[in-house]
Amino acid sequence: MSQTATGPAERPYGRFFLPGPTEVHPEVLAAQTRPMMSHRGVNSQAFMRGVQDDLQEVFCTKRPVFIATSSATGLMEAAVRNAGRTKILSLTNGAFSERFAAIGRACGLEVDTYQVAWGETHDPDVLRAHLENGVYDAVTMAHSETSTGVLNDIQALATVVHDFPDTLVLVDSVTGFGAVELRPDDWGIDFVLTGSQKAFALPPGLSFGVPSARMMERAKEAPYRGYYFDLLLFQQNHEKDQSPTTPALSVLYSLEVQLTRMLAEGMEARWARHAEMAQRTWDWVDEMRGAGIPLQVMAPEGHRSPSVTTVLLPDGVSGPDVTDSVVDRGWLVGGGYGKLKSTTIRVGHMGDHTMDELNGLLAVLTGVLS
Repeated sequence: MSQTATGPAERPYGRFFLPGPTEVHPEVLAAQTRPMMSHRGVNSQAFMRGVQDDLQEVFCTKRPVFIATSSATGLMEAAVRNAGRTKILSLTNGAFSERFAAIGRACGLEVDTYQVAWGETHDPDVLRAHLENGVYDAVTMAHSETSTGVLNDIQALATVVHDFPDTLVLVDSVTGFGAVELRPDDWGIDFVLTGSQKAFALPPGLSFGVPSARMMERAKEAPYRGYYFDLLLFQQNHEKDQSPTTPALSVLYSLEVQLTRMLAEGMEARWARHAEMAQRTWDWVDEMRGAGIPLQVMAPEGHRSPSVTTVLLPDGVSGPDVTDSVVDRGWLVGGGYGKLKSTTIRVGHMGDHTMDELNGLLAVLTGVLS
């Protein structure tokens, strides 16, 4: 069945629960209609200074926040190219942490993996053992693994890496940032990246990276950092309140509006709202199981992402059939990713969604699965 029974034009705001892209508030979307301006002029410099100040506040950092006109995958490559010299260690537990490892190999680096099953988390003590038995330029890890809904304790993992001074910490927080506490400076993360289209609740097209001073020093000696994702070029242009290449100006207009909205809510309040929506989703899974429909949350308790829940379906229930039935009712929910496509669905409870909207979706899912 085609997922066009209810097209975007007919679907009311607040019914779009993919794990990305996420629903974008009409005010934020409308900001993209502003006229163009020179991205090298004094007006754009003043604009970028204001955006940068707000970005540092929402990222809880005093470091620069680099903006790239690319998906977050682009900044995953930037992280690897600027930090890697010969060998990295990748922590893998799902599709997107595995992508970090694949990028390392594609960039010509030797890549070792500390791999656990999809749906599991990484143990800091096991990570320490890996680092004691090898020499690595960097460790890559996913904060919130979007394919499984698992949340890694990146603060604890980063603390282990700090005991190996020449090894940098590279974090994919694509569905982590904006949904759960993240403090790059305090936690000693050398590069954390995210995308515009997840808990940021912006249109796709931008990604954001926060480098440490150690990361910038490493970039100076990186042999294959390339050009488009050369962090030294980002730094040089950041100091002039400019972007290294032509930016996605219309999406930047949306960013300015959304930053104002996020700061008005407050980051701690935003984290709390996401935690409440996540808990409601997990409670719903328990309620369904109590009613005789054996659903399960894939991620273990204590390690669940506040932005996306991967729900394991009962035997004989097809993930694509469930998502199609939800579309027929005028809503949208995520399908399973990769090898989980047929056995799971994913609820993206992030961005600007409210509890009322989430309860509306869960009522629809109850009707579909009952």
